[in-house]
Amino acid sequence: MPLIIITGFPSSGKTQRANEIKDFLTSRLEQEKKSFRIHVINDESLHIPKDAYNEAREEKKARGALLSAVERTLSRDDIVIADGLNYIKGFRYQLYCIARAIGTAHCVVHTGVPISLAKEWNANRTDGYDEMIFDELVSRYEEPEERNRWDSPLFTLIHDDVEIPADRIWDAVILKKPPPPNKSTVSKPVSATNYVYELDKATLEIINAFVESQREFGPGGNPMVVPRSQTKVINPSRTITSSELRRLRKQFVTYNKMNTTLDVDRLGDVFVEYLNSNLE
Repeated sequence: MPLIIITGFPSSGKTQRANEIKDFLTSRLEQEKKSFRIHVINDESLHIPKDAYNEAREEKKARGALLSAVERTLSRDDIVIADGLNYIKGFRYQLYCIARAIGTAHCVVHTGVPISLAKEWNANRTDGYDEMIFDELVSRYEEPEERNRWDSPLFTLIHDDVEIPADRIWDAVILKKPPPPNKSTVSKPVSATNYVYELDKATLEIINAFVESQREFGPGGNPMVVPRSQTKVINPSRTITSSELRRLRKQFVTYNKMNTTLDVDRLGDVFVEYLNSNLE
């Protein structure tokens, strides 16, 4: 059943909205006589303290714990509400892939709260984020965009919205037929024994080709032809640093090492799609 991804600034009312959605779904499912379990997965349920966001390594562990919990829990009989910051678009993409792999619908709910108000709410909480950490998380926040398939359908809730768009959420995740799994997300046994080797090699060749092409032709030019892929890589109007490319490659490789869901022959194409969705 569906995956509902909550995202927003720290202390922007995400858990309140998650609980409102859970209450609505519980009531509606009872009316419709549908029997599904509803799970809200967040830092509190996973016993992750807020100081986990003080260090990059601990924050990475926290994201990994949420991702693993969603992957374990989501099924055709379970509705999962992933209530967290979910501020990195690449991470929301990973959550989307989990839903797509089992052929279930998903949506994103964005708590659209001004930074000043979220900061005020955070200061008034006994368990709020440290002010410096709050500012850093806000500065790194990547707002969802409905044109991205992993952020669609997108429901943005303004801070003074009294009610959630309950009927629209129901239509999107319960009534709407989910897209079928595709080759980039469907889980299946890996036929190639050299899968991890090819994964590392293909992604490294592509980012090396990207760096060389942008060095030669500069940013903002025509899409780039890279090895291992029939799809071209977009050439953003800014210079993409090697460290940024390595970070994106590491995210992609780490996720697909854990899930081994790709055909070896499509590794390059899917990695290029991932780059194109994350490079601007």
